[in-house]
Amino acid sequence: MRLTSSLLAVLAALSALPAMAQEGLEIVGKPVDGKMGFQPAATELAHDLQWLDGMINVIIIAIVLFVVLLLAVVAVRYNRRVNATSATFTHNSPIEVAWTIIPIVILVFIGAFSLPILFKQQEIPEGEVHIKVTGYQWYWGYEYTDHDFGFDSYMIGAPATGGDNRMTPEVEAQLVEAGYSKDEFLLATDTSVVVPVNKVVVMQLTGADVIHSWTIPAFGVKQDAVPGRLSQLWFKAEKEGIYFGQCSELCGQSHAYMPITVKVVSQAEYDQWLEGAIEEYAGTPRPVDVAMAD
Repeated sequence: MRLTSSLLAVLAALSALPAMAQEGLEIVGKPVDGKMGFQPAATELAHDLQWLDGMINVIIIAIVLFVVLLLAVVAVRYNRRVNATSATFTHNSPIEVAWTIIPIVILVFIGAFSLPILFKQQEIPEGEVHIKVTGYQWYWGYEYTDHDFGFDSYMIGAPATGGDNRMTPEVEAQLVEAGYSKDEFLLATDTSVVVPVNKVVVMQLTGADVIHSWTIPAFGVKQDAVPGRLSQLWFKAEKEGIYFGQCSELCGQSHAYMPITVKVVSQAEYDQWLEGAIEEYAGTPRPVDVAMAD
C-alpha cells in the first residue's frame, strides 16, 4: 500500500511539472485599461522599435507644428483684409529646392535608423531554443524541435477547453486553477510556451489552413504563419514573467479567440519544466551529461 501511494505521489509530481513554470511569475505583457503607449519592452528588439517610434514621432510632431505655424502666418499676413492686392509671381526656386531636399534628408535620416532595426529582426541568429509554431483555426501548435515533443495551446474558455468563448463561472474557475484571474480571460491559454530568460529563441512558423500571425508586443515580434511556407522570428527575453499576444492576421470566425501565452523563466525552472514536458509529451530526453550538469 505504501509503495502504491509513493508511486502515485511521484506520478502526480511529474504530471504537475509543466505547470510549475507559472509559480511566482509576474504578468508583464498585458494590456491595461486606460493606459496608452507600448507594453513594457522585454527584448532588445522591442527596445529598438519603441525608441524608433519615439524618434519618428518627434520628427512628425515637429513637421506638423511647422506646417501649422506656416498656415497661421499665411492666414494672418496674407488674408484679403490685410493684403488686398495679391502677388503675381508663379514660383520661387529657393523654396522649391528646399521643400524637395529637406524631405529627402528627413527620409534618409529615418531610413538610417529604421533599416538596421529591420535587418536585426530578419537576420536570424544561432538559436539556443528552437520551436516550430503552427497556426490552426483557431489555436496554436508548438513543437520543441530540439527534444521532439509538441503540444497544442487553446484559449481558456474556448470550446476545446469546455467553454463557448464566453466568461462563465466554469471558465473563471479554470482561469483561477491555472493561476490567472478573470482579467486574463481572452489572453490566457491552457498550455503556454515556456522559454528560459536571456536565451536566444528561434521560431519557425507556418499555417495549417489559412494565414495567421504570431505576435508578442512586449517582445517586438510579429510574423505571419503562411500555409505551405516556413518563416522565422527570434527573440531574447530579458525579464522573467508571463507575456500575452494574439493572432494578428484575420483568420476566420474565431480569430479573436486565438491568444498566445509565453512564460519566461529562469534556466533552472526551464530545465525542470523541460523534464516534465518531455515526460508528459513523450519527447526526446536531454543528453545524460547535460542533465547531470544541472
